[in-house]
Amino acid sequence: MAGRGTIDRVDTDGGPPRLIALDVDGTLLRTGARVSARVTAAVRAAVGAGVHVVVSTGRTVISTRPVLDQLGLVQGHAICSNGAVHIDIQQTVPVAVHHFDPAPAVTALRQLFPDMIFTAERVGQGFWATGMSPGEYYAGGEYVVVDDHTLGSEPTPRLNCWWPEGAPDEMHRLLEGLALPEISWVYGEFGPWLTISRHGVSKGWALEHLRGLLDIPRTATLAIGDGFNDREMFAWAGHSVAMANAPVELHGLADEVTDDVDADGVATVLERWF
Repeated sequence: MAGRGTIDRVDTDGGPPRLIALDVDGTLLRTGARVSARVTAAVRAAVGAGVHVVVSTGRTVISTRPVLDQLGLVQGHAICSNGAVHIDIQQTVPVAVHHFDPAPAVTALRQLFPDMIFTAERVGQGFWATGMSPGEYYAGGEYVVVDDHTLGSEPTPRLNCWWPEGAPDEMHRLLEGLALPEISWVYGEFGPWLTISRHGVSKGWALEHLRGLLDIPRTATLAIGDGFNDREMFAWAGHSVAMANAPVELHGLADEVTDDVDADGVATVLERWF
């Protein structure tokens, strides 16, 4: 399915991309499932051709590693926590973590949403949370229920916020007048969710830093995703591809729309070269 451009935009000579950024949930796999054999084969073929394949996800390091294992990615880079955590796959600890102080956001949001549940990532350990929240892909590491004061007492790379009895439209309306200059947030696609990071941190921001380190032209970059946290990644990429299962709003931001995750849309794109 065509969007605003053609895949030939990836490189000035029409060649294959040299840096490929891939979201996980809703893109590489349906949440709770494994990566399909076809998508795995396409990713491995790209890696075999010398391409830098970078998993770029909102997941934590702990919950990203099983996906890297499924794909057979044993070296290279991955971007976790929506750009706040950068890992060298061969190392056991992140090479860069971009924290922020969650306390001001927790205080302000608690006034607007008294029953909101906050979940703060603790890199390599798990989560501090003010209650139990859905989100089965967070499995891995410890999940400790704490009060607001404890949760806000340590910096975190990412704060998830869930409004159990709320609706997305009402959440957006209530947040219109909130000003928290030290943070950036992105809404969830399918419910009253909010994910907060340090101001300016995003997948696109982290990928641009990595692209510079690898000395790869912007025109040789490709990004595939399905969520609102992929917007900056789409803007960053030389060619951006939205999954068919992504919100329609994201289809308009991408250069192309590929097949649904259940139809192996990532493989549909990568098989053009690999």
